[in-house]
Amino acid sequence: MNSDLAGAGFLAPLQYSAWFPWAGLGLLALVAAWYTCVLLGTRPRPAARIAAQTPAAPAAGSAPDLARLRDEYLLQIDAVDREAAAGTRSVRSAHQELSLLIRSFIRDASGVDAPRMTLAELRVAGQGPHRQPGAEHVPSERQFRAAADAVAGLYQGAFAAAPASAVPDAARAAREVVRSWN
Repeated sequence: MNSDLAGAGFLAPLQYSAWFPWAGLGLLALVAAWYTCVLLGTRPRPAARIAAQTPAAPAAGSAPDLARLRDEYLLQIDAVDREAAAGTRSVRSAHQELSLLIRSFIRDASGVDAPRMTLAELRVAGQGPHRQPGAEHVPSERQFRAAADAVAGLYQGAFAAAPASAVPDAARAAREVVRSWN
């Protein structure tokens, strides 16, 4: 054995401060609060809350001029297509802009706040209580589904590492949604 340690006495362990347990409990409470916020903030919204947050379609007297609206959005879609073809807009940016144009058109034509909806919410938007049957330009469930399908088709080009569809094809799909809306 080591002779240096043989004569030395053992010292009692040092006492820790009284605030350590409280600090530990505080950290646990912060972690629990953070998990609660994350879980509550990311769960799917119930259909009733979706309907309450979605504005109603414009009243019959204030309905937009759908023909003029179509023409405006078709021109914007053509501009995005031209910019992508000229190389002044990236493929990803073109897909993102086309998605926004479809969603904005839905909002302007029907009053449904499509730019703020998730894809799942957009798919069921035509079924919700926010649809106003007496409104002049109330789109059908089929039109909402077609618009949601077009937006879903743009997701690959907007978010994937390599776009799956060319911009002219994506622009064609966006034009079809705008042209078929009534």
